[in-house]
Amino acid sequence: MTSEFMTIFDASEWATVYLKKKVTSSNISYLIQYGRVRKHVDSGVTKVSKDELEKYYSSYLGEREINWKAELGDDINWHLSFDFLKETDTTKHVHRLHPYKGKFIPQLVEYFLDQHTDEFKKTSYFKPGDIILDPFCGSGTTLVQANEQGMHAVGIDVSEFNTLISNIKIEKHNFIDIQSEIIKITKALRSFESSQKANEFEQKLLAELNEFNKEYFPSPEFKFKVDKKLINEVKYGKEKEEQFLFKFHQLVNQENVQLQQNNKDSFLDKWYLKPVRQEIDLVNELVNQIKDPATKRVIQIILSRTIRSCRATTHSDLGTLLDPVTTTYYCSKHGKVCKPLFSILSWWERYSKDTLERLVKFTKLRTDTYQRCITGDSRTIEIIKKLNEEQPEFAKIANKQKIQGVFSSPPYVGLIDYHEQHAYAYELFSFNRRDELEIGPLNNGQGKEAKESYIQGISDVLKNCRIFLADDFDIFLVANDKYGMYPIIAERADMEIVEQFKRPVLNRTERDKAAYSESIFHLKSK
Repeated sequence: MTSEFMTIFDASEWATVYLKKKVTSSNISYLIQYGRVRKHVDSGVTKVSKDELEKYYSSYLGEREINWKAELGDDINWHLSFDFLKETDTTKHVHRLHPYKGKFIPQLVEYFLDQHTDEFKKTSYFKPGDIILDPFCGSGTTLVQANEQGMHAVGIDVSEFNTLISNIKIEKHNFIDIQSEIIKITKALRSFESSQKANEFEQKLLAELNEFNKEYFPSPEFKFKVDKKLINEVKYGKEKEEQFLFKFHQLVNQENVQLQQNNKDSFLDKWYLKPVRQEIDLVNELVNQIKDPATKRVIQIILSRTIRSCRATTHSDLGTLLDPVTTTYYCSKHGKVCKPLFSILSWWERYSKDTLERLVKFTKLRTDTYQRCITGDSRTIEIIKKLNEEQPEFAKIANKQKIQGVFSSPPYVGLIDYHEQHAYAYELFSFNRRDELEIGPLNNGQGKEAKESYIQGISDVLKNCRIFLADDFDIFLVANDKYGMYPIIAERADMEIVEQFKRPVLNRTERDKAAYSESIFHLKSK
């Protein structure tokens, strides 16, 4: 070993001087654990390379950690950024079964449920066999992670569709029956599509588009010129969009194909082209014929995920839905002229395969514990009574040993309309909407009245949950409390915030790279 290698302690001392800020031995151990620098062993002593440390601290990740801590405070727990994980880790197995706005990553739940300790989490709060409650269950992340940790879990959500997503993730499944129904539906869908005028129209349109894009949007030359500002992308893109539109309308007339629906009254009428809507209705009719209710629920999730990706909008507006798109258009995301979807077949096949694979992966990991999400208002629901109606064996356990604690991410005030994000599924499957029971919905805004309603709503949830909790409960709530509402919420619920963990939130939108954190509030009884 040469002098460029240092012990963990010496490395922390050197880094403190180098960065002009305190760096602990735990910070250096973290870099080793998650592969930021390599571990070297000399006579049984762990050492690190000074050169590698310098390179890390001058890298993008290293500089971001230093700069964000300077802005957000040294009490930020950088480990909770999970910057060492790949997307496949944060969306593992059933966690990407269906898109859902506002969910947290599974590793955050795991951090607080498991029994490890570190310089921030100085004690463990839960153990295998405990019951965990998530009164804002969303897409079921807490339930899934509780299962992985050998814990039971109860979820509550006001949204009937959220309940469906959550329970599909943690239920046991008959994969042979699911596969059989998928094959049957896929065969019918292929047969239907091949007989439609829209199929022939799309093939001709694709041929025209390929030739046009090769000529006017050659790759990678076009993107290079845009990047170097040799081309005004907005102006050029609009000109070529209009140029191709003439060919598009000409082809529509030649093939005598009807793309738009006659009505625009409902979500399915407004946001789907006629050929797509016909295929959706065909598949949904076949889904309704499935005899096994459990299999039917899985196929509904596949169909819902499919049609979400097939809405008549641009590739860059899929998450926001600005205006329906029924013609070809210049796509800034792909740097060429793109088209709306005229069929659901490719997405149906992709998501059918992906769903099965994810469910099978989780089946191999699952523990023999109980999890259940129930539909209801967490402010008033009688948890044990409702659980007894749906899963009596679990209700007996919950009634005997009480619920040990809560891990949940409440809705943020004035940010998301939780029913509206899945409006297509509510309409297609005729689920009941309970928008009026949402706490802090987007359409209420973030004014004084909205904040007061939010504070009262969350505190009422905590007061109701407390009835079913053990005396020494631990509650963890994930929130960005920029309005300082959670101390008030805790007070109204007759609880106190005993700890506050701050984590940097890295994976936000490409346009917003500002330092941003959220808190995990640890509440206990006064």
